[in-house]
Amino acid sequence: MEISIFGLGYVGCVGAACLAKLGHRVIGVNHTQGKVDLINAGKPTIIEAEIEELVRAAHESGMLTATTDYKYAVKHSDVSFICVGTPSGKDGHLNLSYIFRVAQQIGEGIREKDAFHIVAIRSTVLPGTNQKVGEIIAEASGKERGRDFTVVSNPEFLREGTSVHDYLNPPLTLVGTDSERAEAVFREIYKDIPAEFICTDIRVAEIMKYVNNTFHALKIVFGNEVGNICKALDIDSHKVMEIFCKDRQLNISPYYFKPGFAYGGSCLPKDSKALRTLAHDLYVDVPVINSIDESNELQKKRAVEIIESKGQRKIGILGLSFKAGTDDLRNSPIVDVAQTLYGKGYELHIYDRNVRLSQLTGTNADFIQAKLPHLHQIISDDLDAVCAACDVLVVTNKEAEYADLPERWPDKCIVDLVRQFKTLDYEGNYEGISWANINTNPAQDKPLTRSMLTTEY
Repeated sequence: MEISIFGLGYVGCVGAACLAKLGHRVIGVNHTQGKVDLINAGKPTIIEAEIEELVRAAHESGMLTATTDYKYAVKHSDVSFICVGTPSGKDGHLNLSYIFRVAQQIGEGIREKDAFHIVAIRSTVLPGTNQKVGEIIAEASGKERGRDFTVVSNPEFLREGTSVHDYLNPPLTLVGTDSERAEAVFREIYKDIPAEFICTDIRVAEIMKYVNNTFHALKIVFGNEVGNICKALDIDSHKVMEIFCKDRQLNISPYYFKPGFAYGGSCLPKDSKALRTLAHDLYVDVPVINSIDESNELQKKRAVEIIESKGQRKIGILGLSFKAGTDDLRNSPIVDVAQTLYGKGYELHIYDRNVRLSQLTGTNADFIQAKLPHLHQIISDDLDAVCAACDVLVVTNKEAEYADLPERWPDKCIVDLVRQFKTLDYEGNYEGISWANINTNPAQDKPLTRSMLTTEY
């Protein structure tokens, strides 16, 4: 494959050397003559393990050259990678001027060629940048995206110090594109990389680097806060976290990483509160751990706001226990939501076939008596009766019996807190608590007839 790489800094230099090693002919592009001269002398523009040998070998084999002539680079390549910096300003916003300048240059280069050209954004950018880059290229080239060129998002996941190894041995290869032609080309480019190739939506690919790095930062801070608590107790913090990481079923796993409703139950609220209290008693500041409960409470408030936004008075809550397959109501987050709505005058109907009020005992009975003392008047084990009586159905647990709700009750509003449905095509209004609309039926866009108005103060 003939490839041009715009930007010969950290990401660009590593990418150029590694792509050349994979058998592609690479032209590096940079406006700084000094960096171009280094590459053309077989020397890297950065200091990094293994990079010197790769650049020298690529130069000697004729697989890697560099130039300041961006039109020449575009003309003599099939794919152009954008690898320039996106520095952060004082207000946290990215400076995308380098990205847009390169897009302009690539567009000018595409204007002078007839062949289909693929542009890949390798730089770390926020969602929406791909679209803007495509618009700039289209205007500069006078050509049409999808017909004459396309823009894909191909974020890098490199760590300084091990970037060459990371490039050639990534956890995955991610390409965001709406072009089957581009997907085929990138599968060819990375065919010798031993990792799963994931093709996804452009905006998903654009946000992934930010999600990854923010989570990495969270892990570091969480580990440090645990360490500070352990130190105050004279406990070996490294041994604690070593054992913590051995649990690959829950701790280091996909579990608990699905966006949805707030957590509840008898363990998570109690134990996280106990750890916060322990840190407080030890005079150890743990702002991240302290913020967990606050964030959980905000998710409950978000659920209330979404339900209220439907403007309907009759609300059906499908599932009251804190998770499917149990009758445990202790600290169930939906109980707090129900309590709030009930207090605001909404007509509630609750369905839960697992909850038998007569069988609730101990703290389970005490909790529900304090939160919803009138529960016996509004709870039912008849799903159809609850659905028939309500205009909004709030799905709180994943149960097989809810799977056909859209078909059986096509005129209802559905508020989904657990991603019960993956795709929908029905006439009612649908909204997920933490994901975009998945209903493909345009009938859902009809204005809602409201029976319950809310007022903001």
